[in-house]
Amino acid sequence: MAKAWGGRFHQATDPRIEAFTESISFDKRLYAVDIRGSMAHATMLAHAGLITNLERDRICDHLDQIGEEIAAGQFTFRTDLEDIHMHIENALITRIGDVGRKLHTGRSRNDQVSTDLKLYTRDAIDDLDKLLVEIQQAFVARCEQDADVVLPGYTHLQRAQPVLAAHYWLAYVEKFQRDRERLADCRKRLNVCPLGAAALAGTTLPIDRQLTAKLLGFDSVAANSLDVSSDRDFLIEFVFCLSLAAAHLSTWAEEWIIWFTTEFNFLKLPDAYTTGSSIMPQKRNPDVLELIRGRTARVMATVPQLLILIKSLPMAYNRDLQEDKLAMFSAYDALRACLELTPSIVAGAELKRDRIESRLEDGFLDATALMEYLIKKGVPMRTGHETVGKLVAHCESRQCRLADLSLEDLKTACSLIEEDVRGILGARNAMKALQSYGSGGEESVAARLAEWKQRLS
Repeated sequence: MAKAWGGRFHQATDPRIEAFTESISFDKRLYAVDIRGSMAHATMLAHAGLITNLERDRICDHLDQIGEEIAAGQFTFRTDLEDIHMHIENALITRIGDVGRKLHTGRSRNDQVSTDLKLYTRDAIDDLDKLLVEIQQAFVARCEQDADVVLPGYTHLQRAQPVLAAHYWLAYVEKFQRDRERLADCRKRLNVCPLGAAALAGTTLPIDRQLTAKLLGFDSVAANSLDVSSDRDFLIEFVFCLSLAAAHLSTWAEEWIIWFTTEFNFLKLPDAYTTGSSIMPQKRNPDVLELIRGRTARVMATVPQLLILIKSLPMAYNRDLQEDKLAMFSAYDALRACLELTPSIVAGAELKRDRIESRLEDGFLDATALMEYLIKKGVPMRTGHETVGKLVAHCESRQCRLADLSLEDLKTACSLIEEDVRGILGARNAMKALQSYGSGGEESVAARLAEWKQRLS
């Protein structure tokens, strides 16, 4: 088969140009969605009377066979055929001649590739959503396992207030839920069918774009053919959604890397997800978490890559857009690999309860609860803040904790303090005193955990 665009040209393409312009080395992974789109297009062409039902059946039967051969690794790819679209069309024409030549009626590679990318991205979103659910389920499962564990919450990586361990786990469930919702929202915007917009202006042929959209599961049809040819908004939005999910993964990995250090020693990671040192026999390194943290950079890098790609392109299609797939595939592959590993790491790690408990009272985690105790007694917030700050300084000078102070010591700081103050002093008591919606206290965490169990069941 001559090149699809070869009629205008008298000289053969320089082999170096063929090597430079090919995309089959990376876009062959679109073969399944390309075939899906072509089958729907052939069905529409038959419905419109542009090909016969018999021709449609022959086209679809052979497209099926071609797909099976590609899946089985029995298909030969060549750089001179440029991309996956031309490989499949060439194979079809080789097998059924002129009938195969009719398949491209009423479409261009411009709307064809946009359709392929939307189908692929839509499938990728559905795939990633399932993986994100598995991560959420792993964190929720940890909540019962660590039900009675109290952890120090941090700001500025300094001990701040005590919370239930389950509050930490549910924080990640919330983050990944937002990632799922962003992807679902992205899916709505991309689920608009480009097929039939042709090169840029549409076609004079009586095609039925609504039928094609319905066959391919699109919600609607793109209303401006110029926009379709140039639009890659959906890919940029997709990789941005992935970059935020990657940021949340990186935050989790960073936190657990810190918790795994000898200095923190909060966490034991499974041997299966750690490695050793080539020279230091005692080492156990959190390499998998470090690689997850590092690999998220690949995902984030694709956002500026795609923005820069489109920022100066005039309408409508420009060959620059061939590069869009490399960015999208890179982001998807990198994030997917990280998401696949995460549930097992979450489920397999163990909190070092004794170690955590032995240091839980370090850092005056109950200071804020004491300040709020004073507020309830009628002390202005800023006055209560100053009072407790002075008590903390007093404890530091005596190398004791707030709970170690006598009632007389406490009354010296504020005469309104009474014996009931013992109910909020100490990290565990301070945690139990938390009562606002969304807080890290027992009632709030239990209620939110019940909600998440129901949502994820």
